Amino acid sequence: MFLRWLLVHLLPTVGFILALALLSHILRERRPPTSTLAWLMAVIFIPYLGVPLYIMFGGRKMISKAGGKPDLAQNTRRAHEDPQISNVRVLEPDSGIFPAAADNRITLLPNGKQAFQTILALISNARHAICIATFILGKDETGKAIVQALARKAAQGLNIYLLLDALGTVRISRAFLSPLLEAGGQVAFFMPMLHLPFRGRANLRNHRKMLICDNHTAVIGGMNLALEYMGPRDTPGRWRDLSLTVQGPVVEHIWQVFRSDWAFSSKSPLETPSAAGHTRTPDLPDRSDINGLTQLVASGPDVRNDSLRNAILVEMFRAQRRIWIVTPYFVPDELMLEALCIAVCRKVEVSIILPKKSNHRLADIVREGYLARIQEAGGSLWLYEPRMLHAKAILVDDSIAMVGSANMDMRSMLLNYEIALCVYDPEVIKKVESWMRELKLDCSSRELKPKRSFGLIESVARLFAPLL
Repeated sequence: MFLRWLLVHLLPTVGFILALALLSHILRERRPPTSTLAWLMAVIFIPYLGVPLYIMFGGRKMISKAGGKPDLAQNTRRAHEDPQISNVRVLEPDSGIFPAAADNRITLLPNGKQAFQTILALISNARHAICIATFILGKDETGKAIVQALARKAAQGLNIYLLLDALGTVRISRAFLSPLLEAGGQVAFFMPMLHLPFRGRANLRNHRKMLICDNHTAVIGGMNLALEYMGPRDTPGRWRDLSLTVQGPVVEHIWQVFRSDWAFSSKSPLETPSAAGHTRTPDLPDRSDINGLTQLVASGPDVRNDSLRNAILVEMFRAQRRIWIVTPYFVPDELMLEALCIAVCRKVEVSIILPKKSNHRLADIVREGYLARIQEAGGSLWLYEPRMLHAKAILVDDSIAMVGSANMDMRSMLLNYEIALCVYDPEVIKKVESWMRELKLDCSSRELKPKRSFGLIESVARLFAPLL
């Protein structure tokens, strides 16, 4: 009798109250109308499925939950107040968009062997502290080598902070990390997959990749710490990717992002560089031809605006000559897609370089409709053939190169925690352009396909576009 009363009366009543609360929450969230409508219909018409799905995956911004995080880009001094960069067109500082900083040194890491060697050298030469955040830590020779290198430095008394995304490193066990933990290193997992209702969002992942040594040198870009991305030797099937080594004032901004993520995940504050004795400013040679003007952009559920997406849109509308995009997946939202099509109409060269076949079949199916729109507008597509292309970079005119962790898809732009460097240095922009031209040598140019209606598989797959 009690069980019947529970099933017939109590559970439906609780479900109805919970659904009303979720409906109010969905309507208040700033999300595209199509996404809002989809969640509303799911909660109203299939509440037993829609309510738990929204609790687990529906949230997009976590401003209240992230309220205890150190604010990103606290110093919002306007860029034009700095006399060194008053004549350069940069992004206006805002939440998630740091002020532009000159006198940085930036080096491209265009292959996995070079990146791996650079990271191990930086770890070996560190003197005070090493901070690493990664989405994936491989349970392979690359991951083992990095954990062992960090353990050696921890045994020497350095402060080691390793931040791992709970989903990307789901296969990593405490035993794998035991050399580092036993040596005194600290490890934290970002947003555990299993949590109490309303205490987290399994759908919001930390996709940022950062390494900061002594607050002096940083590595940032698209490479995870796994054999597919980097390793001690070149391998035929290794993915093509891109990262950057950075020295200069912008390293302090990268450290601020890591500090915020670490405090959020570990529930303990990170020592300030001055307290740890770190060197804030690198010793750069006195050369007048070094400009190194760079600006850091961090986006995610802890930032009130979609800062990285907005920054990209600003540059797309500013473009006068070209927009070159390198991305492993192409599933943009409607505004970004329209911005590219409008750019083509303005006689801007729009070129998108992506793998002929990525590691996600569903993403390849979904991208077809978006790529067709670009081609029909007059843009060009370059399909990289040798292997998987995992790099993420954007080049606009000769004025800016953007390199970071974000894919050109709705998940990266609207859901994930991401990070990118906007580089205004002409020499670095030329190097990024040369790297993109080299990619094109191994690409085939896709012919414009005749217009056709979507097949059933493509139509169904597009429903999952916001989650890809």
